[in-house]
Amino acid sequence: MKKLPPGALGWAFYDWANSAFVLNISTVFFALHFRNYWSEQSNLALERQAFSVALAGLAVAIIAPALGALADRTNSRKQYLGAFCFIGACAAVALAFVGPGQWQTAAAVYVIATIGFYCANIFYDALLVNVSTEETRHWISALGFSLGYLGSVLLFILMAIIYLHPGLVHLGSQEDAIKVVFVCVGVWWMLFALPLLKTVPEGKGEQSSGSAQRFQRGGAKLLATARSICSHRQLLWFLLAYWFYIDGVNTIVHLAVGYGTALGISDVDLLATIVIVQVVGVPCALLFGALGQRYGARPFIFTGIIIYLGVTLYAANLDSEPICVFGVSVSKFYLLGILIGLAQGGLQSLSRSFFANLIPDKSESAAYFGFYNMIGKTAAILGPVLMGSITALTGNPRSGVLAIAALFLVGGCFLFAVREEASV
Repeated sequence: MKKLPPGALGWAFYDWANSAFVLNISTVFFALHFRNYWSEQSNLALERQAFSVALAGLAVAIIAPALGALADRTNSRKQYLGAFCFIGACAAVALAFVGPGQWQTAAAVYVIATIGFYCANIFYDALLVNVSTEETRHWISALGFSLGYLGSVLLFILMAIIYLHPGLVHLGSQEDAIKVVFVCVGVWWMLFALPLLKTVPEGKGEQSSGSAQRFQRGGAKLLATARSICSHRQLLWFLLAYWFYIDGVNTIVHLAVGYGTALGISDVDLLATIVIVQVVGVPCALLFGALGQRYGARPFIFTGIIIYLGVTLYAANLDSEPICVFGVSVSKFYLLGILIGLAQGGLQSLSRSFFANLIPDKSESAAYFGFYNMIGKTAAILGPVLMGSITALTGNPRSGVLAIAALFLVGGCFLFAVREEASV
């Protein structure tokens, strides 16, 4: 392996930091606590969680492009990343102090934490061009996702043990254990953000006379970036494809545990499945990155979309009955975890690096990634609303998850219009 550019490892470690929020809170313990402690133990809990995710996505979609343009004008990506990281981590800790039955407050605090996470990611993604070249970009992007899987699963295993056996640490209940999870995730997130803030290079930005001037110039840059995207057809087609297929990915990430609980999957099987996703995801993210670096990212983005299409079809026919594998009775949910682990990190990392290569002016990367994250979060509105609405109308969560398959099909169709040579 080639020597990593300066700051690349510190940059990748931010995935180690913030992936703990996605796995431990967004994917698992928020869903469990929301259903068992804050809301009702029914499909209504899944619907409320889905609409909370959608609200957070809408907020990020509104502010993301302006944030990226503003940060580029002052070359202050790390400063903005640190600020939103702090907001998100503090909100994660605050979830520990929301009382029973207060689902509205829990949803509001979760929305704030999620906004902090995704807004920080605008600047994290944009800094990829500071620590990589076109010859290393797919690999370094995949390294970040791989470290994210590894770090988050290490913390998750510890948190799962505390959750399943709260008496080991002198806690009175599983509800108390989840409160400890929220605090630990917030501290972990802030602590492991420090390597990026300390080591990633960033040049000096322009000095302006005041906030009004900075926002005025940021607004002008926002419009210029929008015109640039519209004039570069490959950027535009890719963002359309990304809008659909990443919506499906985000919906599955946020609502998989809520879906499993609605089907009656046990907590132990749910937690074991999450570990499977992370363990499978570590080598698979690196493999996707290496293959994308050597042969081009586009065919392996298609591979990820096809696997996810299979995930939705399999999930729609899933039940809580175990199956026998080599004489051992195991949950069908485990296979779902294996399929997600195969594709999740690789699809996301190659999408990020593919888009970074398409950016015509790398010095304006935060502005472009502002639109990239806006597209991703606007997409994160449709999927949860679609799943929540269909679940509410039919009373069957399987119908809701089946609808997500259409997002992967449409995204794959748009991706056919993007030429691989435009990104290298």
